[in-house]
Amino acid sequence: MERTRLDFDRYFEVVMETDEAQAAEMTVAPGRTVGGPDNYHSESDQWLFVVHGSGLVTVDGDTQRVEAGDLLRIEAGERHGIENDDDEQLETVNFYTPPR
Repeated sequence: MERTRLDFDRYFEVVMETDEAQAAEMTVAPGRTVGGPDNYHSESDQWLFVVHGSGLVTVDGDTQRVEAGDLLRIEAGERHGIENDDDEQLETVNFYTPPR
């Protein structure tokens, strides 16, 4: 067994990794946008779970609101960005399969 604790005290940190998957915590500050039309993972799906906060996720031009408790999968090759349009931190846990 391997164990770690998530602190959400920095923008992005890989917290655990195997040959098949990678786990990372990501914190997006209020008013900040990360990623965008040039951001994609050519061979990895990204599973994004919203732990705290809310924001907008745009995937290949389709924008949807996400909030705590939402899980979404961004398929390999899909261009994507995340915007925190709230006044609280947007905290997410992300899994990449295979690791990026």
